[in-house]
Amino acid sequence: MEQILSAAFFASIVTAIWFLESTLLFQGVEATLGVNYGTLANNLPPPAKVADFLVQSTIINRVKLFDTNTEILQAFAHTGIAVTVTVPDDQIPHLTKLNFSQEWLKSNIQPYIPATNIIRILVGNEVLSTANKLLIASLVPAMQTLHTALVSMSLDSKIKISTPHSLGILSTSSPPSTGKFRQGYDIHVLRPLLNFLRETNSPFMINPYPFFGCSAETLDYALFRPNSGVVDQNTKLLYTNMLDGQLDAVYSAMKLLGFTDIDIVIAETGWPSNGDSSQVGVNAESAAQYNGNLIQHVMSGSGTPLMPNRTFETYIFALFNENLKPGPACERNFGLFEADMTPVYNIGILRSTVAAAAEKHHASSSIPRHRSPVPVAAPRSSAPAGPPGKRWCLPKTGADVEALQRNIDYVCGMGVDCGPIKSGGECFMPNTVRAHAAFAMNAYYQAMGKNDYDCDFEQTGAISSLDPSKFLYETFIR
Repeated sequence: MEQILSAAFFASIVTAIWFLESTLLFQGVEATLGVNYGTLANNLPPPAKVADFLVQSTIINRVKLFDTNTEILQAFAHTGIAVTVTVPDDQIPHLTKLNFSQEWLKSNIQPYIPATNIIRILVGNEVLSTANKLLIASLVPAMQTLHTALVSMSLDSKIKISTPHSLGILSTSSPPSTGKFRQGYDIHVLRPLLNFLRETNSPFMINPYPFFGCSAETLDYALFRPNSGVVDQNTKLLYTNMLDGQLDAVYSAMKLLGFTDIDIVIAETGWPSNGDSSQVGVNAESAAQYNGNLIQHVMSGSGTPLMPNRTFETYIFALFNENLKPGPACERNFGLFEADMTPVYNIGILRSTVAAAAEKHHASSSIPRHRSPVPVAAPRSSAPAGPPGKRWCLPKTGADVEALQRNIDYVCGMGVDCGPIKSGGECFMPNTVRAHAAFAMNAYYQAMGKNDYDCDFEQTGAISSLDPSKFLYETFIR
């Protein structure tokens, strides 16, 4: 009987891991993953080479531009990649005139479609943060007029209009249930804007950056690392990462105005791999953890506490490190790739053959580069070994039960299927925190690519060659 129970438990783990690897890592990621393609640099490759690289070498299938660069729009022709373009802020007042909007479309959009898959036009970028009264007053009328111009050209079903916002549009964001738009903007700008988005079936686009909102004390919370979480005392909902809190604060603000039926798109988010020493968590390891965990979370279908069972169209900032960007050093180091298109770090967006070649390039290069996160040394185990080369992530002997429960909450909150360890699930027994943590921690470790650092769990996890069925048998059943 003991052997049957342990074998069944092990089989369920294998099944869960296979399911996660085949669906969570690939199907979900390929669905709506985009990147911001900025060009404030003097060393970037030609757009045609960039387009070919994205198609042939990555799983990125959406690109957001900060302008309507002719060369870039031509480069993405016949690639199938969905392209979002941006109208510069200074053009917004002019777009309120129908003739100007029609001419703008004829010059900047019509020549490139349908060869280039342009799906969205953004009117300005974080306009409400400019404090420019003319731009702010013109924003919604410009969006409405540009949409009318699209209708006149029979392009409105193919191309949508929106505009991205910083989190500065919120006057209150913590706890998330109290999220509220800034007074004045809420009624006079955002309500008509949201009404326009509803009428045209367009998304509300925001630029959340946990990087700019975290401190040394909240770094784990910002990076999706295991942490104790934050409870919203109004809803009693547990938040295990800062991004969910930011998204739900926006959702709460939209709810106050009666617009919970509009999709939210993450137009920008990211983490720098280099910067000033005074900044918290500015390194390649943190950047890889944030962006890698971000992809897993937003594409998992788990949603947020206030918006469960959702995926979010997400655009990582940015495609390249841009050496001419103004501001502190971190601003020039948000890129996923160097200018020569080698990865700054690996988060699983390179196709497998390309990723292997990139690792070989990094290993042989004499030029220092940012590397993938430094692995956490795995503790040695005197336990009987399993099949050669097999590795699992298991709780350390003596690990605190409360810490292990936090690990379970974190993993399940990231979208890993925890159904098997819920009451009535095939892996619910033995019903102990340690047993459930073994399932959750190992499932996360396997799904994230079996990197050593994915088993750290605040130093409560250890990589082992011990077969989980043997581990569970010896720990819980015998």
